[in-house]
Amino acid sequence: MTRKALVLLSAVLLSACSSAPETPPCDCSTPQPPITTTSPDKDQKAIAALFAYLAKEAKKEWGEDEYVESGKHRYVKYLDGYATRAHIDFDAGKIYVSTISQHQPKEKLQKAIVQTLLMPADAKYDDLFSDKNIALKGKPFFLGQVVDQDGKAIEWEWRANRFADHLIDNKLQSKSIKKGTAYYVQIDMVKDHLEQREYQYAHIVRDAAKRYNIPEDLIYAVIKTESSFNPYAVSHAGAYGLMQVIPKTAGADVFNLVKKKPGIPTKEYLFDPANNIDTGAAYLHILKTRYLRDVTNPSSRHFSMISAYNGGTGGVLATFHTDRKRAMMELNRKSPKQVYDALTTQHPKGEARRYLQKVLYFQKDFKEGKI
Repeated sequence: MTRKALVLLSAVLLSACSSAPETPPCDCSTPQPPITTTSPDKDQKAIAALFAYLAKEAKKEWGEDEYVESGKHRYVKYLDGYATRAHIDFDAGKIYVSTISQHQPKEKLQKAIVQTLLMPADAKYDDLFSDKNIALKGKPFFLGQVVDQDGKAIEWEWRANRFADHLIDNKLQSKSIKKGTAYYVQIDMVKDHLEQREYQYAHIVRDAAKRYNIPEDLIYAVIKTESSFNPYAVSHAGAYGLMQVIPKTAGADVFNLVKKKPGIPTKEYLFDPANNIDTGAAYLHILKTRYLRDVTNPSSRHFSMISAYNGGTGGVLATFHTDRKRAMMELNRKSPKQVYDALTTQHPKGEARRYLQKVLYFQKDFKEGKI
């Protein structure tokens, strides 16, 4: 795929992210047709094409075995003709900056380390699907999460360059791969890196919780489960940001039912942390007060709402019956424990079964102040 073709593909994706939803949201208080599944829409196909293009270009330099791709809990940015990359593991608290370039590898690493350390807190300024340089704008995302050799936070370019020099002089490693020799450094985040990221968004979470009457610990738990507080998170399903919002489903519902405006959010809108948390919390509100309002027991509704955030309201109801009205009746006949057991063992999607368990586990930890 040529660079021109990539630009055209990106344009298609952006235009798709500004169109109106194809079908209205369901109202589970009225009879609905049997639950069916649909094939991926054009947005997902466009995202898949961008991932495929990125993989093709990066594998030319790194080879099949060494290719690493961005995900929900992992940020990977390729630079310098795809020969240099930054790989951030948010769960492990590790940053790896590597290059396969045999021409001035230390200089390539130096530049990539600085860009990584100073990458902006607002993810909309970065393009994961190209090898363009990271735009260094505003407050660095890693401020407080990484310290230099003197234990100082890294906010300015001179300090980032100084730390990069130290890493290359003292921590540089290399390994042989099929495509040649890879040079790399590993940077450890501070021990409380998760709490540091959590703190960045505390005021946004607090405001969204009040705005939509959703518990703060639930919002935190969803963010931890979805992205480990990675604002750059993107998935093959076309979900973006901290709470992994899909524009044409949750995004469309929030715009139409809460914001009272047409269309759906763009990926740039959802890469903004404040917009993303607001949208995710608003969607939880919709699930609680609209799609699942007929669930009579508050605990059962809470379990259903969490499960629906991942697998959709249809997935929750399909756990109990193929007919939506019958499904709601069956759900309400069960105790909260029976609802939980059903959603974690009988939900049509295995991911959704595990999702409810993870969110509740993290919510308990956030409530008790363990995270």
